[in-house]
Amino acid sequence: MNEHTLKGDWNQMKGTVKQKWADLTDDDLLHIEGSRDKLVGKVQERYGHSKDDAEREVETWRNENKY
Repeated sequence: MNEHTLKGDWNQMKGTVKQKWADLTDDDLLHIEGSRDKLVGKVQERYGHSKDDAEREVETWRNENKY
């Protein structure tokens, strides 16, 4: 899946993002706007993960949810 598809389905994905990463705020979700890189950055920031760990976690989430 490419970045464009992630952005296009963002409104539908917000619920699963919030379930997976409950520490992300509504403002965070607005800022992310479906951008994979922004999601990785926010996960890294809120949870104190390394960039590699945050990227791996986001990719795992995307694969599990077929996004």
